[in-house]
Amino acid sequence: MTRLVALLLLSLLVACAEKDDSVEATPEAVPEPVAASEPAIDPVTGFKMTGDWELVRGNCTACHSAKLITQQRGTSEQWLAMIRWMQKKQNLWQFDPGTEGRIIAYLAENYPPDAARRRAPIPPDLMPPNPYSSSN
Repeated sequence: MTRLVALLLLSLLVACAEKDDSVEATPEAVPEPVAASEPAIDPVTGFKMTGDWELVRGNCTACHSAKLITQQRGTSEQWLAMIRWMQKKQNLWQFDPGTEGRIIAYLAENYPPDAARRRAPIPPDLMPPNPYSSSN
């Protein structure tokens, strides 16, 4: 019986060694090349690696996911309004004017308004009351 098992294993090994060369090997997942005009994407945050991206990474991802940023779009004024909201409602620290300007410039340049956005934000006066807010 053990001789039969050994023969079966040997034939299996031979069959595996003589694999069919007509089947092409599938290439490993290779990142798509980035167009020459497009900056590289940081594999950790998803930020476009241009300008002050590291400044944004250091200040913004200290509190929330980078995905929260890359999914947003806005003009300089809209990004500033989001920062002011975070400062007022989420206890975000105050930036010195130079740092704040550089963060806003990066965001507005790399994550500007997009026509493909699902919908405009709901105005605050149309939002239902927050049942968890202490100011209601």
